Amino acid sequence: MRLAHPLAFLRVVRHRDAIGADLAPDEAVTLDAPDAPLRAALAAAVAGDHAPARELLAATRTHAQWERRDAYVNRLARTALHHDGWLESWVQEAPADPDAILVVADFQLRQAWRIRTDAGAEDVEHDRFQAFFALLEDAVPVIGAAAELNPADPVPWRIALAHARGIQAPREVFDAYLAEARARDPHHSGCHQQALQYLCAKWHGSHEEMFRYAERVAASAPPGSKLHALPLRAALEYRLSVQDEPHEPHTHEPYGPETEAALTRALGLSDSYPAGEPEAAGFRNELALLLIMADRPAEALDAFRAIGVHATEFPWARLGDPRAEFLEARSDVRLDLAAQVPFFGRPPEPPATGTDTPDWAELAPRAVAIVPAPPAEVAQAALLCGYSLRTAPAGEGSSYVEVVPEAVRSRRAALLPEEPLTSAAETFTTGESWPALVLHRAPGRSSITALHQGRTHATHTWHTESPTPDHAEVRATAQSLADLYRRDDPRPLAHILRATGDPAGHQEDLVTALGLPPVPPGFGGETQVLGELPGARVLARRGLLAGMRDTMSSGSGGHPPEPRPPRGPFWLLVRTLVLLVLTQAAAFAWWSPRIGWLRASVLSGAALYAAASLTGALRRRRRSPA
Repeated sequence: MRLAHPLAFLRVVRHRDAIGADLAPDEAVTLDAPDAPLRAALAAAVAGDHAPARELLAATRTHAQWERRDAYVNRLARTALHHDGWLESWVQEAPADPDAILVVADFQLRQAWRIRTDAGAEDVEHDRFQAFFALLEDAVPVIGAAAELNPADPVPWRIALAHARGIQAPREVFDAYLAEARARDPHHSGCHQQALQYLCAKWHGSHEEMFRYAERVAASAPPGSKLHALPLRAALEYRLSVQDEPHEPHTHEPYGPETEAALTRALGLSDSYPAGEPEAAGFRNELALLLIMADRPAEALDAFRAIGVHATEFPWARLGDPRAEFLEARSDVRLDLAAQVPFFGRPPEPPATGTDTPDWAELAPRAVAIVPAPPAEVAQAALLCGYSLRTAPAGEGSSYVEVVPEAVRSRRAALLPEEPLTSAAETFTTGESWPALVLHRAPGRSSITALHQGRTHATHTWHTESPTPDHAEVRATAQSLADLYRRDDPRPLAHILRATGDPAGHQEDLVTALGLPPVPPGFGGETQVLGELPGARVLARRGLLAGMRDTMSSGSGGHPPEPRPPRGPFWLLVRTLVLLVLTQAAAFAWWSPRIGWLRASVLSGAALYAAASLTGALRRRRRSPA
């Protein structure tokens, strides 16, 4: 191993937490998060009520909000793949409603592509291809009806362009569809993205034709339009296609200039949007991935800053699980940059942010743990977890636990990849007879993680739009929970785990079914909810040696003593002056031959003691919990 390798590792350990410290926390990142009106419509649709979706799409049609309409139709059709009863009742109630027919058209197209899968043509079975083309044939009259019922709408033509790609329509058909779309909205991004897919090399065109089309559309787009990022989509499509063909020789980069020009244009477009803007999330995610591929990690980190919490399915789904790929790519960028900072160097300061930059921590899912053990026992077990925790009694013999946010994380916490409370629970359940149930809650999503002896035994997530989970998987999770919490019959637990439509309600039902105290009041709203409960106490984060000392000395049955409160500014000022005087006196004593080594040693020891006490006080102030 070369010397550079261990040195790079040491640099990563030292600087990783400082690089990208202003990024949104991992647990706050969501995938294609809907806006509030769409979230309400999706929740109602899963529950069987199509009225909010009908009102939502009617408003976009009335106000000619075609981009928003396209995004809403896309998401509603995706939800209908798993919960289609609301769509059927909507069509039965209003068979000539242009909004309902439009969703059905997109839904049928998605059904066909789900059967075909995203695999290459050579890897798709013959039976799947037959079903794919049959469903596409059935969708033709529905797409036509959607276009006729609302002649000004470009969204049916976006669906028609995707349909043309699937049926391998000849170029004259594609050109006719594209002309119809442009006649209704010449700058509709969804239509141009579908056209770009038709023209790419893996479908019915070539790399050259794809780039030429993207650059032509971007050149004619109005200022601030997301179509300025269409060449970026072309460049990413090209780079991913090259990556998907490792057996093909690629000795040079024939479209390097086009890729550089696309990156420059997209960087300028990104700068025109505020940080965390959901409307810009699509092309910013593409920009981050292409910058990584171009070995420009510093700019990729800036792109991740601008993305905030808004990860998107494309392009990360091309690499694997989209959310996991997004988080892994972001972490790799931080590691790459940290390895480039000299060990004793100072990491670059993050760019200044405006006052309108969102507080990403506030957007993170709320988390609380329910532990069937008294608070004093939990606190004693949590001394070495690396986080500041708040505990509160939860009925007889049980506790609630939450993480107290800190301005500066410990190095142990910085190196732990898990969500903070889950990571802490891994520590404080190790060696104990009792488990911990960690609850997470965010808009439209709730989850549980059951831990025992430092290991995760069961996890489950309820999502507003998610399909009914696999029966075998749910049964295994229910059995694990039943064994952990000594429930005789796992079937009621399985019934709750398979429920859909009300994530927060199902989470509370499971807590009750496990025989645990109820979810604390206010959970899911405020970041911290235990502070107002009677008996709540903060267990401040300990250093490793202090935690070991308190573990051995506190004994059982009592809450560990709190560290001394942080020193005030006056004490720090006086101690700093004393340190300066003692340092100068010690230096003079060692220099002067008349004072002697004994007095010089005493002065040096006093200076070291003052320095140590001042350093400890400053550290306590930095990590003092909010």
